[in-house]
Amino acid sequence: MNDSTPLGRWDGPWYRVHTEQFETAFLPNAGENLESVDNIDVFVELKDGSRWSATIATLAQVEILMKRWAASGEALEGRYFWCSDGLIVRDAGVSNMTQVLTT
Repeated sequence: MNDSTPLGRWDGPWYRVHTEQFETAFLPNAGENLESVDNIDVFVELKDGSRWSATIATLAQVEILMKRWAASGEALEGRYFWCSDGLIVRDAGVSNMTQVLTT
């Protein structure tokens, strides 16, 4: 974790970040560097009590998946990417992802 990592806390396998607008619960892989995360599930609870979930991935991670699928034949040989409740971001890391969610 570096200085740009938002203040958060571990809650079992979850990394929780509180902002003025919401609380997020990121689910990184065990031992994963939070500022290198490029594909992660997140749950968000807004101040009004509403909740939603997403899978956040970087453009680079989507490219990796599409190349893999081109070889395996999945997703019309990697010609498309689809993810329910997906959010694509340019840069990796919990800090960047939290900032994107804040805007």
